[in-house]
Amino acid sequence: MISVKNLHVYYGLIEAVKGIDFEVKEGQIVSLIGSNGAGKSSTLKALLNSVKKTGDINFLGYDTHNHKTHTLVQHGLSLVPEGRKIFINLTVEENLRMGAFNNDENFDHLRDAMYELFPRIKDKRYQLAGTMSGGEQQMLAISRALMGEPKLLMLDEPSLGLAPKIVGEVFEIITRLRSEGITILLVEQNAFAALKISDYAYVLENGKIVMNGVASEMIGDDTIRKKYLGG
Repeated sequence: MISVKNLHVYYGLIEAVKGIDFEVKEGQIVSLIGSNGAGKSSTLKALLNSVKKTGDINFLGYDTHNHKTHTLVQHGLSLVPEGRKIFINLTVEENLRMGAFNNDENFDHLRDAMYELFPRIKDKRYQLAGTMSGGEQQMLAISRALMGEPKLLMLDEPSLGLAPKIVGEVFEIITRLRSEGITILLVEQNAFAALKISDYAYVLENGKIVMNGVASEMIGDDTIRKKYLGG
């Protein structure tokens, strides 16, 4: 579905991502794990052409180099950003409408599907998003991204700041989305939770991929356990 070759990301003179290669196949959950500052979030931003980068990115058979971010979203690439970035002064339903900016004719159907997926936000659909709990805001952020009917959904640290019970709910939803045909690229510091639901994973350190493999096998790897799983 998406193939990345020799990706470099720059912030001024700082090179945050240093020539990485990876791919996400259709129907998979693929995780990028690593410590804070490893280059995970920068990689996601590069896929949407929202940072300075070099390298080759092929999404659904075409080169993304000359496409603007909103065009990539229209083609089926969507991001749930770190920190959720919802519109706190808009209601839940208004946030969902913002997510459907390119799909307004299907708004009612998609909104109802989101309320079925996340009943908790349906109960608060006329409430200002900024007044909801962190878990509810994360559910809204995922719903807003899904309103564009993405083929590849990227999630940046979806467990950040959430209670363990809510983290479990969010990861169950991610697994359900994959079963419904949405391919997932997951960036997550909670390596154990990410590896448990992923098909494949890449480990980033200092902007480079230092390890990759089948996620279920990586859980048992001694190096992974010591550095990222607390084992």
